[in-house]
Amino acid sequence: MKSLLLPVFLLAAGPACAAGWTMQPAQSALTFTGTETGAAFTGSFSSWQAAISYDPAHPAAATVTITVDLASAKTGDQQRDTALPGADWFNIAATPKAVFTATGFTPLGGDKFTTTGTLTLRGHSQQLTLPFTLDLKGNQATAKGTLTLHRTAFGVGQGAWATGDYVGLNVGVSFTLVARGG
Repeated sequence: MKSLLLPVFLLAAGPACAAGWTMQPAQSALTFTGTETGAAFTGSFSSWQAAISYDPAHPAAATVTITVDLASAKTGDQQRDTALPGADWFNIAATPKAVFTATGFTPLGGDKFTTTGTLTLRGHSQQLTLPFTLDLKGNQATAKGTLTLHRTAFGVGQGAWATGDYVGLNVGVSFTLVARGG
């Protein structure tokens, strides 16, 4: 049986002005990469949301919450896609959502930032530092980032899948989040 790993979510930022930004789902993407029996694969989540508060003049006050519907994970492989929602992988019957929450963006110069937040998946929470870029143009912001997660830190891959023998332990997670401010 094929399996999957854990992608997970990341964060976003918002545009110029203060306060709330509205995610533009059609322009945003949350993807993940992994390996299975040595072959690379890519997947995506089709259903996720972001609640963002950001004022470029006060990046330390920014907040973001990303909520991912784990049942929306697809890789294009029927066997893998059928296994992902199951108890060995995302266990959506018990924990249908993954959530990343962060407060404060740290400017690194230019369009580069980091934020530190907590990712909760399968009932496991871990603090992560997420690097991202932020491009502000008028009332639109585009945040992009990538990080690597160790899937077993979140209990993703139980039983025979708990080792990296069949499915790699590291999962790359990338996002593009486009938001509009008002």
